[in-house]
Amino acid sequence: MAGTGSRSRAERRSAGELESEVLATLWATERPLTPAEIQADIGGGLAYNTVHTILKRLYDKGLVLRDADGRRGAYRPAKNAAELTAEAMHEALDRGPDPIAALQQFVTGLSPEEERALRELLAGGGA
Repeated sequence: MAGTGSRSRAERRSAGELESEVLATLWATERPLTPAEIQADIGGGLAYNTVHTILKRLYDKGLVLRDADGRRGAYRPAKNAAELTAEAMHEALDRGPDPIAALQQFVTGLSPEEERALRELLAGGGA
């Protein structure tokens, strides 16, 4: 392509950032959304094809489910935000050589409110 085109825009988002935006849009509703509905919600001049590509990537990763709706497909999250975050935390612990040390470092960075919630969960007062 000649010229700089839209790539020079300061607002260009990475694929990971777009995936997060699409998931946040899906988590914010109780019903499956079409790519066009997601595109309208995210805005920012995002092309329909870009939204469709992001949805395909999320589908291939098992993060969204596709519901057939006539000729159009609608998408919904396969997991809620808390489940996905917990899964990422488990994966991070599994990658490191010392998961206990990683947990110790993690806990030292908790806010008082988060620490209180964690103590309640560990004592059996949550979940």
